[in-house]
Amino acid sequence: MDMHTVVVGTSGTTAQDVIAVARDNARVELSAAAVSALAAAREVIDALAAKPEPVYGVSTGFGALASRHISPELRAQLQRNIVRSHAAGMGPRVEREVVRALMFLRLKTVASGHTGVRPRIAQTMADVLNAGITPVVHEYGSLGCSGDLAPLSHCALTLMGEGDAEGPDGVVRPAGELLAAHGITPVELREKEGLALLNGTDGMLGMLVMAIADLQNLYTSADITAALSLEALLGTDKVLAPELHAIRPHPGQGASADNMLRVLAGSGLTGHHQDDAPRVQDAYSVRCAPQVNGAGRDTLAHARLVADRELAAAVDNPVVLSDGRVESNGNFHGAPVAYVLDFLAIVAADLGSITERRTDRLLDKNRSHGLPPFLADDAGVDSGLMIAQYTQAALVSEMKRLAVPASADSIPSSAMQEDHVSMGWSAARKLRTAVENLARIVAVELYAATRAIELRAAQGLTPAPASLAAVEALRAAGVEGPGPDRFLSPDLAAADAFVRAGNLVAAVEPVTGRLA
Repeated sequence: MDMHTVVVGTSGTTAQDVIAVARDNARVELSAAAVSALAAAREVIDALAAKPEPVYGVSTGFGALASRHISPELRAQLQRNIVRSHAAGMGPRVEREVVRALMFLRLKTVASGHTGVRPRIAQTMADVLNAGITPVVHEYGSLGCSGDLAPLSHCALTLMGEGDAEGPDGVVRPAGELLAAHGITPVELREKEGLALLNGTDGMLGMLVMAIADLQNLYTSADITAALSLEALLGTDKVLAPELHAIRPHPGQGASADNMLRVLAGSGLTGHHQDDAPRVQDAYSVRCAPQVNGAGRDTLAHARLVADRELAAAVDNPVVLSDGRVESNGNFHGAPVAYVLDFLAIVAADLGSITERRTDRLLDKNRSHGLPPFLADDAGVDSGLMIAQYTQAALVSEMKRLAVPASADSIPSSAMQEDHVSMGWSAARKLRTAVENLARIVAVELYAATRAIELRAAQGLTPAPASLAAVEALRAAGVEGPGPDRFLSPDLAAADAFVRAGNLVAAVEPVTGRLA
């Protein structure tokens, strides 16, 4: 196996593999053990299908229609029909990486041998991923219970050669045409297989895995920008001392304080005010950055724990157990995933909020300790970063709306058979927006803080080597700050791209060592 191939076995997968397939187009292969497990479980389903007694999902209808026994000649039609009827999503298309993560995670559960589908179904799923074919999946249609039903149904339609999909060239075409162009034969579903393709938390889990990866970068970036702002405001780094954080031993808090201390090593600005204009304490947004950032880090660690457990799970209903029993269950309920998705949106909103407060402080001449109004080159002739803070404030306001939990809601469906749902898909969708907004918010602070660091250097003070590395890297990337002979409009989109790509962390780590 090379680094561009992910082998799917019977025991789950990893976050790294999900991201490799979803974002980096890694190839997917089924292990020999997975193929054997698939075949063994299918023998159990075939044996049950031959019996006269009804078995849910094998020889009955679904959901509120589970009481009807389906005769053998109608079962293939039943499996096709559940896919077709459940492919009822609406709204904008879901991002390609989300759909690939969703398909890969459904394949992960199928390969466990607990779903009862034939090996050919699993291989076709892998073939579609490897061909770069992406089903058209829509924003609305999942309640986060009994699986991400509509999103997964649109993916299953593609396996059947129906519906629309996007080819590797980015063009949307009928799925049957795309399969034919890549030599893939559409599947003909048999007992249990249609249901097995729809019954999982794969969409919300895929979005959780990617959000965790993105937030890890953003929390480290936010530690760096908080340190730059502290330095530019002539704050004291004494509050970052390890012994202070050891007596309140939250691991995230200690990690954030250590990150900030590393960035500020060698600074000639920190504590400068102690001589010129003594302040008893810095403002909360400066002094409490490790506590807020760190609490978010600890929440991220909890979310990672939940994600890892879910990545090891086989979510379907009914399931084929190792002793040959086929049992109905409630493991498809999305509550564990939905809760942490909402929790991450809450802490992201608070990180955005404290970040914006530091930016506002940098721009206010009454609180910035000698910096020009709005960090303008010629205040009055130009407005500096005044409206950059407006943009940041608007994003923070939206973050607070996005922090309202989706998982606190439930709406009954399926004639009251599914009378309590998780809304986990909705929690995941709003978290994606929150993560995008948080990157923009951190980028505005970076833009302001590096501008302020440059101004302090012009005042004859000596910024920390890591701070200068951040400034130099940002400017080398073409992100110019306002000043003489520079375009006055803030280049915030470029700063956002710089942060989002992890370039800020990469810029300072040669000076600081690896940051948490």
